[in-house]
Order: sequence, then structure tokens, then C-alpha cells
Amino acid sequence: MLRDYIIRGGPITQGDKKVLFGINRSRAWQVVRDCAGRAGLPDLVNPETGRVHGVSSHRLRDAFAVMAVKLDDSGDGLRLLQEHLGHTSFNTTARYRKVSGGEHRDWYQRLWEERP
Repeated sequence: MLRDYIIRGGPITQGDKKVLFGINRSRAWQVVRDCAGRAGLPDLVNPETGRVHGVSSHRLRDAFAVMAVKLDDSGDGLRLLQEHLGHTSFNTTARYRKVSGGEHRDWYQRLWEERP
């Protein structure tokens, strides 16, 4: 598919912007949903709330960001993620540092452990 895309000319210009595929947000959502269905990807379950969500480009982006933070939550790693995601505010990127309830509970317990 990528080879065909490149042969057809690749990115196109819309107004003063160069866009990768030239489709609107709604169509992009449909493409992601359809590809996820064909690939057999299951719905996503939020581990904190238990809410079930279908696969979407936004959820894939969030999953990528959470995975990146789990692998490297150093200041440099977060700055690189901020640049990759295109966030102007570091606080927007830092929200991916949320820890799970179990991690939070373990951290809190370690604070109150008796020290020799």
C-alpha cells in the first residue's frame, strides 16, 4: 500500500499545507477502525475505569505515548515525546506519566516503611 501511495505521488498540497493522505478526520477514523477490524484488534479497555473503547487514531496515539513513557520517563525522554507528539506545552505531555493505582499504592507504602 505504501509503495502504491508513493507511486501515485505521495503527499499532496491542500492550501498552504502539505498533507500526507489528503483525507479528513472522519475518513481517517473510518480507515483506522476498518484496519483494526481486519487485523482482529480487540476493543481497548481502560485498566483504571474498566470502560471499553473501540480502536481509534486518538487511542492509538495515546497508547503509543503511554508505552513511550513506560520505556523512558526521564526528562529527555519526555521532551522527545513532546516534540514527537507536537505538544506546545510540556504539561500536556506530562499527563502520560500517570501511574497505575497499584504503582501509586506501592509508592505510598514505601514512603511509610520504617527505616533502620
